[in-house]
Amino acid sequence: MRRDDSIPAIATQLRYSQLCRKHLEEKGILDRRFRLQKLPDATVALPVLCARVPELTLRVLQDTVAPGSTCTITYIQSPVPSKKSSVRSSQQQLEEALKGLVELRGEVWSEELGHDLPQSWKRHGDLAILGEATFRQPIWKTLEPELWEAVASTLGVKRVARMGRVSTDGFRTPTVTLLWGQDGWVQHVDNGIRYEFDVTKCMFSSGNITEKLRIASFNCSGETVVDLYAGIGYFTLPYLVHAGASFVHACEWNPHAVNALRRNLELNGAAQRCQVHQGDNRQLSLCDVADRVNLGLIPSSEEGWPTACRLLKRETGGVLHIHQNVSSRPQKPDPALLLQNLCLQEVSDSSSPAGKAARELDTADSRESASGLDCRDSMRTAVKAEWQAWSKAAACRIAALLLEIQGQPWRTHILHIEHVKSYAPHVDHIVLDLDCRPT
Repeated sequence: MRRDDSIPAIATQLRYSQLCRKHLEEKGILDRRFRLQKLPDATVALPVLCARVPELTLRVLQDTVAPGSTCTITYIQSPVPSKKSSVRSSQQQLEEALKGLVELRGEVWSEELGHDLPQSWKRHGDLAILGEATFRQPIWKTLEPELWEAVASTLGVKRVARMGRVSTDGFRTPTVTLLWGQDGWVQHVDNGIRYEFDVTKCMFSSGNITEKLRIASFNCSGETVVDLYAGIGYFTLPYLVHAGASFVHACEWNPHAVNALRRNLELNGAAQRCQVHQGDNRQLSLCDVADRVNLGLIPSSEEGWPTACRLLKRETGGVLHIHQNVSSRPQKPDPALLLQNLCLQEVSDSSSPAGKAARELDTADSRESASGLDCRDSMRTAVKAEWQAWSKAAACRIAALLLEIQGQPWRTHILHIEHVKSYAPHVDHIVLDLDCRPT
């Protein structure tokens, strides 16, 4: 007897079940909402879609798909949902929970409310950060604070925050609003390094992980490093913990980031090998101390270039790691290209700092080509050509600054150009490794 909750199925011997299942799945006849089920007579029932039963040809199954098999139509009583269909997504669970809350308040659920829910979120431990374009309908305000309690419970977290736009206060302070919970302090672990920070006051860019790993691979034994834009220690800590730098001077002007930086230095046992300089690095009194300077600021760190040139050791020089967003948009002149042309035009002027810098750069590029140093396959693609053009202009500018600041000619040599990430369409975040030595 067929029960109301039964579903149609094809019954066949166990040894032929997978051949039949594959065929039914390819034909779109298998009902994947339910599990295969063993029957008392030792056969296996493969659930099929009711609407497709008329299309079944048992003879094809028995003679062609699984020769020697016996296939019959049967019904599965009380079918068991498949694992995939029984697991609701987090988005589905969230919608169900909030729909219940809305209706409990006597309101009507609508398609617009469903579209207003987050489709994804960032998670830091027990804190979830929702996107800016969520919960914009006026009704949500009337459901607080129960709304955020329900969101936290459904997402399995204790705290909920919402991301806003990065402020223009000079500190790049994120406008993250804490919606549920006591504070915004979270912990993030990258490559064995612990970072703690307040998400409502400090930025954390997970997109820089490849550069942090690259720094961790450096051998900075015996070196003094200056990190001009330390933040909460994104690059400072890899230099100390993994690259083996003897000492790092970490410069940061955001007081909230400085607070987190000091905390992270202690957490990772590196506080004794680092001095934190709070304030504008353009007013830094240090000079003649660095074997390596990190300029990890985008879209451009150019305002810090004069400071970096003062920091390099006068006798031996060092390496600058210069971050920059480089545009590859067609038909738009890049200011870096204009600077490069200006530098090259002044080569004939022997007294011009730019002219001397350009000659040093040309010589360095010749050595680079001869030695086969890594410049990412000679920048063969159009985008990489933009990186190379900007890098040559930057090397020219740095050489001119070094001549002006140090009072003697310096050689600038492009060691490597690293692509960190795509920052925006036609905009790439790159790092120029520039070797700078007095001649």
